[in-house]
Amino acid sequence: MQLLGDPESDPASHTDARRPGAPRHPVRSLLTRATLTGGIAELALVGAHVLMYPLGTRTQRLRPDPRCRPGEQPPGARALFAADPLAARIPVVLVHGLIDNHSVFAVMRRSLRRRGFTSVCSWNYSPLLSDVARGAADLGEHLQRICEQTGHDRVHVVGHSLGGLIARYHVQRQDGDQRVESLVTLGTPHQGSLLAHLLPTPLVRQLRPGSAVLQELAKPAPGVRTPVTAIYSDLDQMVIPTSAGRCDHPDLQVRNVLVRGVGHMSLPFHRSVVDEVATTLAGLRQPYPAAPAPAAVA
Repeated sequence: MQLLGDPESDPASHTDARRPGAPRHPVRSLLTRATLTGGIAELALVGAHVLMYPLGTRTQRLRPDPRCRPGEQPPGARALFAADPLAARIPVVLVHGLIDNHSVFAVMRRSLRRRGFTSVCSWNYSPLLSDVARGAADLGEHLQRICEQTGHDRVHVVGHSLGGLIARYHVQRQDGDQRVESLVTLGTPHQGSLLAHLLPTPLVRQLRPGSAVLQELAKPAPGVRTPVTAIYSDLDQMVIPTSAGRCDHPDLQVRNVLVRGVGHMSLPFHRSVVDEVATTLAGLRQPYPAAPAPAAVA
């Protein structure tokens, strides 16, 4: 597991001196300056997002930014793609979470474009969605349209919360790895969330720990080509326990990144998280290889 940011310079992330990445005592973790700052930022962002929500009710059309051309990017963008300039042209599709829309990606979408990604768009699934598998199939159809529009065979996907689980289901259970170059999830309940017991709707029931959908995702998935980066936070108010935001599967190429003091709705807005997403999509962060298959015993 990787922790995002430098322990000394970044208040949003640091290691446990005794065991890197170890969860803190629940009471002490609520009294740190980073946690209090993160909580205040989360409340402010939730309020701002409520105001922005009506602006994101329609799925965006893909419009490549004409300003983003090879050799014309600022120095930071050129440095990001120095090893592979063509990586900037792979389309990026952003998928929102439950009871949300693409307005949650307002900052990330603009930041990725400034960093040199030429084709960034968001996809809204139906607010009446009642099944993860159905949403994953709809996502697959949308990705196919994006590929037809751009002429690219593969795309990047970034999913927030439920959006990450929908994208993972498509990659892992619907042969989506043939089209998804890389998947980044933000605050996604890969192992479910105890809060899902509070709302007995069909879709939310699928987010409970041990649900049929999560059991299906835990099944063997040999040969999946799409690398997965799961960014999760110790201050996530929706994914409980917060460690359930990790994606742990022996057949997947996974990199788990823990951030400190960043709330659930703040993840798509946080600068360190946006930086991590950009460097991951540019190919500068490599996932851990899938675990090798056990040798046969004679």
